[in-house]
Amino acid sequence: MERTLTDVKTRRESVAAAAGGDAVVLCEALIHTTTSAPEFIDITEEVQRIVFDSGARFGQVTIFSCHTTAAIRVNENEPLLLEDMARILHEIAPLHAEYEHNDFTRRTVNMEEDECANGHAHCQHLFLSTSETVPILEGRMPLGTWQRIFLVELDRPRERKVLVNVVGVK
Repeated sequence: MERTLTDVKTRRESVAAAAGGDAVVLCEALIHTTTSAPEFIDITEEVQRIVFDSGARFGQVTIFSCHTTAAIRVNENEPLLLEDMARILHEIAPLHAEYEHNDFTRRTVNMEEDECANGHAHCQHLFLSTSETVPILEGRMPLGTWQRIFLVELDRPRERKVLVNVVGVK
C-alpha cells in the first residue's frame, strides 16, 4: 500500500526555471507510475531534493497533482493509519456505488479511448486536495515530526505527473 523512495522508480523532468539576483523560481515534474488504488506514495524526500537543488533558502514549495483522480496530501506515514485512510476513502465513495459519471451511454464529454468507470475516484478527490504548499526555511521544508508529503492514487495504476514549484530567495 505504501512505498518509500527506495521502492519507487521516479523520473524528474525540468519544467521551468528563472533566476534574477537572489530570486529562485523553479518548476520540476516528478513522474510516478502507480501500482494500485488507493495508494499512498511518500514523495517527501524527492520534493526535499528539488528544494535543496534549487538553492532556495527562504520561500515556499507547491506540490501539485496534474490529475483529478490523484491527490497531494500531508499526513503521517504510519502503515495502520494508511490502512485507515484507505478504508475511509472507500466509505466516502465506494468503488462499486452508482455514479452518473460512469454511465457511458449518457456521458458525452471528457472521454478518452480507454475510459474506465472512475466516478468513485473523482468523488474521493473532492475530500482531498490537488496541491499542498510548504514553507522553505533555511533551505529545507520545516515539516513536523511525522509529517510526510503523499501522492495519493485514487483511480488505477498508471503514470502520474506531480509539479514541484519552488519560489524563494537564496
